[in-house]
Amino acid sequence: MEMEMEDTTPRVAAQLRSRLSTPPVPATFFGMVLGLGGLGNGWRAAARVWNVPELVGEVLSLSAAAVWLTWLVLYGLKWIASREVAVAEFRHPIQAFFIALVPVATLIASIAVAPYLPAAAWVMFVLGVTSQVLFSAWAMGELWQGGRHTEATTPTLYMPTVGGCFVSAIACGAFGYPEAGLLFFGAGFLSLVVLESIVLHRLMTHALPQNLRATLGLHLATPAVGSVAYLAVTDGPPDRFVQMLFGYALLQALVMLRLVPWLRQQPFSPAAWAYTFGVSALPLAALRFVEQGQTGPIAFLSILLFVGANLIIGWIALRTVGLAVAGKLLPARILS
Repeated sequence: MEMEMEDTTPRVAAQLRSRLSTPPVPATFFGMVLGLGGLGNGWRAAARVWNVPELVGEVLSLSAAAVWLTWLVLYGLKWIASREVAVAEFRHPIQAFFIALVPVATLIASIAVAPYLPAAAWVMFVLGVTSQVLFSAWAMGELWQGGRHTEATTPTLYMPTVGGCFVSAIACGAFGYPEAGLLFFGAGFLSLVVLESIVLHRLMTHALPQNLRATLGLHLATPAVGSVAYLAVTDGPPDRFVQMLFGYALLQALVMLRLVPWLRQQPFSPAAWAYTFGVSALPLAALRFVEQGQTGPIAFLSILLFVGANLIIGWIALRTVGLAVAGKLLPARILS
């Protein structure tokens, strides 16, 4: 009887996994939350600065939270129904760093729902910060052991410590912990300083293949998100340091515009959402500058950046919806 149980248990487990029919949703899909949530925060700031309709910001923010919940459920089910795919992603030298998007998206979603579900938002905030710190420590520990090839050195290296810590700082500011937020900003900023030369050396000596060029969106995001993070945890008029950091973000944006023909050689896919992290952060930072008393060029640029972000993210969203309607967004198993 025991032998029969031992023989049938693996088969039953396999049948259960098959019935779940969970699509192997990649961690990169959480980038949609960052783009929608960032744009939603931009509209919320615009409502305070320019008196634009508040409804747009709330719809975008809640949409980001809904997308986060959808992908979180499917991503969790992937570890049950397609565990080998999940483990392979976790061990991949490039894709593994996108897993940092899971806690980062959780933090963005917590800010989105905070006005409506404060208790749930606070729990999401704590879980997001904790998992971001743990994953960052693990990821950096892997890097410090050496043996990494040039081909595996891409802008995805920024995600755990730079992106994760900057968004943790933003969330700390939103939930009333600016002192803790400064610690995260420091960790993210110094990680940016260290990693920047490594990533730029790779970009200058070994061109990114087409299927990885969207990761340059993460390179654009770092100083822009850093500017938002700094303004989220400091009081008073923006100081010279954050103005210089934002100036570097603007330079990155100009370089990305110059690279558009080269970047578009990569066929459109959900990977394009990697651009939205930085694209949404640029106008958000500019609007936070204005909100905290900044005048001059940044106040004028905030309008151009806000319009540009809406056009770019809107176009990416429409193309993504088109893929979904055509049944090309998710793997075939979810449609069966």
